Amino acid sequence: MDLNRNWRCLSGQTFFGLTDEYMENVYEQFFILKHYGSWSLIELYNLPVGLRKWWLERTIKEYEKEKEQHEKAMKKSRR
Repeated sequence: MDLNRNWRCLSGQTFFGLTDEYMENVYEQFFILKHYGSWSLIELYNLPVGLRKWWLERTIKEYEKEKEQHEKAMKKSRR
């Protein structure tokens, strides 16, 4: 048996537990909220999932709005 293998469970992945893909998604959400919202990791871990998803969507919406305004201002300044 190779002891260096990364296993979450000796019996392999089952119904219980979180997949690597799911955890990657959670970490991406954490990164965006931490980077653009200055949340701490403790705050993010303790945030209810539904509220975290809402806050993420709202942060992205606000970022896109600001980006659009910036692009409009850049076009005006080029004239």
